[in-house]
Amino acid sequence: MGLLIKNGEIVTAAERFIGDIYCEDGKIAGIGLSVNKQSTKDEVVDASGALVFPGGVDPHVHMELPFMGTESSDDFETGSAAAVAGGTTTIIDLAIPGRGQSLLEGLKVWMDKAKKAVSDYALHMAVTWFGEKSGLEIETCVREEGVNSFKSFMAYKGAIGVDDDELFKIMVATRIAGGLTMIHAEHGDVVANLQKRLICEGKTEPYYHPISRPSFVEGEATSRAIMIARVTGQRLYVVHMTCREALEAVTEAKLRGQAVYGETCPQYLLLDDEVYKKPNFEGAAYVMSPPIRPKGHQDALWGGIQSGIVDTVGTDHCPFNQKGQKEMGRDDFTKIPNGAAGVEHRLALLYSYGVRAGKFDLNRFVDLVSTRPAKVFGLYPRKGSFVPGADADIVVYDPSGESKISASTHHQRCDRNIYEGFVVKGRVATVILGGRVAFSNGSLKVDRGAGRFIKRPVK
Repeated sequence: MGLLIKNGEIVTAAERFIGDIYCEDGKIAGIGLSVNKQSTKDEVVDASGALVFPGGVDPHVHMELPFMGTESSDDFETGSAAAVAGGTTTIIDLAIPGRGQSLLEGLKVWMDKAKKAVSDYALHMAVTWFGEKSGLEIETCVREEGVNSFKSFMAYKGAIGVDDDELFKIMVATRIAGGLTMIHAEHGDVVANLQKRLICEGKTEPYYHPISRPSFVEGEATSRAIMIARVTGQRLYVVHMTCREALEAVTEAKLRGQAVYGETCPQYLLLDDEVYKKPNFEGAAYVMSPPIRPKGHQDALWGGIQSGIVDTVGTDHCPFNQKGQKEMGRDDFTKIPNGAAGVEHRLALLYSYGVRAGKFDLNRFVDLVSTRPAKVFGLYPRKGSFVPGADADIVVYDPSGESKISASTHHQRCDRNIYEGFVVKGRVATVILGGRVAFSNGSLKVDRGAGRFIKRPVK
């Protein structure tokens, strides 16, 4: 039995037209004007008056991540289900081996966790140290395991962070293997020293979290990572840019022709550091690294999207409940688990505050949330496109009406929502996952373990 989407405004990264899409055997089989049912048993979705996008690809999530003495509250089942409810049909999580642990051992742990996913997924690999066998394991990940992107942290000193010597070696090994280096850019030594000083001064509240990680600390690390990538000849993807300084570093690199990609997240576009002043420890809900920045940085990031310097918008979805998790740091902000939920709201927020606010058009929207991340991470054209043979992952978006985001109604397994009260225009009406309806009119119809691991070819 096939599925036919009729009369929608089909939007890709390059085109917009009224038409139909026919799906069969989990793939897009036909697209155009007046496409007909192939069988009387075919299901029909009437998309009249609605927008039809390729399913979203979130390039940056952390499901059931062990971190800071606890574990992120969404597992692969609940997190991928929340993603589907928000129009994201493919997630890319991060396998994070411990320092000293084999990359391949860490990959197996995450592959086992991910078997619960309801939607398709891929994995990045974190490289948290560099030893004698690390280069060979990076090559094995790329050539045999279908994992071709490798993330390192310049922060989290003494845990998963790497120093410059290790980062240099990681970039060289990843370039030789044909993979892409990803970087969390913050000066780890400076952050650690600022944290110690603030705690010694009795400054323990969530408000001091962003003070311990100022924007220029991110900007410096971004410039340093770009310099090391330049020396090693490696392609670089800068995750979750939050500030003007990081954007300027990426802009300079791109203008001289260096292969550098930039990612930001909705929280850095829509929130400012006033959130850390919320009373009764509520500011802890917004503790993430890098932190949310003062007013002004948001405009710079929006400008980066408009100019094409920012390539993708992910979420860095890594939720922790206020009760029992964030409260671990009530007397010491350095012990508040870093992260927040967001995978469910990426499309609606960018449509509402990007497209409807006149910052960019629908084609750019589709490119940011679907096509570009699929291309950067080797999923295109299977994901992020409407070409025949592509996976039938499709979003039908009703642009009429509006609603408010709330923790009381979201699907994310978290007791807080950092976008609480935000008004979004329109709604995700229907989500097609592998050629079948997985979400419709607020109701999820997903199956635990139905997601597939997508191996990615060498670029």
